[in-house]
Amino acid sequence: MASPDSQSQQYDDYYKIRHSSAHVMAQAVLERFPQAKIAIGPPIKDGFYYDFDLGRNEDGSLKTFSPEDIEAVEKRMRQIVAGRFPFQKRVVSAAEAETLFSDQPYKVELIQGLAAGGVDEYGEKTESAVEISTYRQDTFEDLCRGPHVEHTGQIPPDGFKLLNVAGAYWRGDEKRPMLQRIYGTAWKSKKELEAYLARLEEARLRDHRRLGKELDLFSTNHELVGGGLILWHPKGALMRYLAEEHAKKMHLEGGYQFVNTPHIGRSVLWETSGHLGFYKDNMYSPIEIEGQEYYLKPMNCPFHLSIYKSSVRSYRDLPMRLAEWGTVYRFERSGVLHGLTRVRGFTQDDAHLFCAAEQMPEEIDRVLAFSMNLLRDFGFENFQMYLSTRPAKRVGAEEDWDAAESALLEAMRRTGKPFAIHEGDGAFYGPKIDIYVTDALDRPWQLSTIQFDFNMAARFDLTYIGADGLQHRPYMIHRALMGSMERFFGVLIEHYGGIFPVWLTPVQVQVLPITADQNEFANRVIAELKQAGLRVALDDSNDRINAKIRNAQLQKIPYMLVLGGQEAESGLVNVRLRNGERLGAMTVVDLVARVQEAAAQRIAI
Repeated sequence: MASPDSQSQQYDDYYKIRHSSAHVMAQAVLERFPQAKIAIGPPIKDGFYYDFDLGRNEDGSLKTFSPEDIEAVEKRMRQIVAGRFPFQKRVVSAAEAETLFSDQPYKVELIQGLAAGGVDEYGEKTESAVEISTYRQDTFEDLCRGPHVEHTGQIPPDGFKLLNVAGAYWRGDEKRPMLQRIYGTAWKSKKELEAYLARLEEARLRDHRRLGKELDLFSTNHELVGGGLILWHPKGALMRYLAEEHAKKMHLEGGYQFVNTPHIGRSVLWETSGHLGFYKDNMYSPIEIEGQEYYLKPMNCPFHLSIYKSSVRSYRDLPMRLAEWGTVYRFERSGVLHGLTRVRGFTQDDAHLFCAAEQMPEEIDRVLAFSMNLLRDFGFENFQMYLSTRPAKRVGAEEDWDAAESALLEAMRRTGKPFAIHEGDGAFYGPKIDIYVTDALDRPWQLSTIQFDFNMAARFDLTYIGADGLQHRPYMIHRALMGSMERFFGVLIEHYGGIFPVWLTPVQVQVLPITADQNEFANRVIAELKQAGLRVALDDSNDRINAKIRNAQLQKIPYMLVLGGQEAESGLVNVRLRNGERLGAMTVVDLVARVQEAAAQRIAI
């Protein structure tokens, strides 16, 4: 294992290579498109990008990069790299910078932000004013704080590649100009680049949007429905049902009580909870009903608080664990919508725990254990926890934040699992623990969230009668273990590449009669399998048997039963697995036992 110092140095090296590659790319683009306007070009995880405004065509449409342009830019980049041009820094005044970039309006806007203080050259907020500096290599000079490699020759000529072009609004604002963003990747060697490109290809094959369509699980972005709203098809909805059924059973065993709440609520509800003050930009515009404003709910918690408040509570009622698979709606800009993982309407496996102060440590421990046990059932084994601490914009007394952060930190320590701190990333009403899992491609995904809240119970004036006969304020924990069903399934699809565990796959067995003469036998087999509780489908098309097998493999069905005249006569079934393995002839009873065992072990075959 690399030492922390060597890991830090490795990050610095990659950062410099990728940052420098972005500058070299910008130079190559400007040489090919001298009238282009340049925006920002930062290094990012595994690569870099740069945004360009190429102007418009005569018909008013945006000019875009062609594949030939990208090829020519990459070729020119290699020539610049070979030139070994030094990266030279100089510090300039705001006036000098504006003069230098007078023909680059996006740069001028950034310079003005730098001069005003509080933002960097990418337009991101900083703690204090930033000096204005530029870096020059060859004929190209850019607004930049660095760092860079010493000269372009330190960028490995066979270690970088331009990947794709995408549209991106300036400053992420859909009311601002649409720019052309070229993405690239850069590594220390050809070997590292090739390994990364192989990972990209594997990720492409596992893309949940692609597999969702191929396996007929869900669809989105329907013209009549709208973007970011998911339509679950029968197979996907069945998988979701199976997952929810398993999770709900675990909730009941864990002492949770289920509730159901509306999709809209009066504005006074969201004023009381604080959402209109802190979260309004992510909420949809209100609708008026009988003179009252109602909002689509972005969260379920105010309704659960209202359920708690509907009766006088005693210390004997605590801890109270209210759970709901509640659908919420949050405004997301169209540019960030992404399949199942970034949507506008989604269902959370939401719960809110109300407990006494002395019960808090045990409740947090229970939730952490519950979360990891549930995720293990879906095939996730590697966990990383993060504590998100108080943000700048928050409510509550500092001593409450101190106590809450300390309670979560100690709970993470008790798990013995690795954790880290995300400073300032908590919600406005309390700190939180996020649990990340790594998928089959070793990519991290944030799923479970455990959110401490010492604010909302007070806003709703929740109390309970203690053993002393006096009123006390309950502590409150928000938590979602899968996170949202949409995002969870997006992650699950990519983790398994569509080859789901037998217990979760929508069709466990596909029956494939060779000719129509075996259809009667096939239907008897199907009836017996269904009677045993298996999920079965029949392919009685006129396709040849090889085509039927191929179609079942493409649908990633675990078990295929090839039924010909010999099988119909013997009463046996000829079993093939989706990985191509042939199990041969067996009785239906033996097949049922095999499938049920695989389902019980939650394995993918």
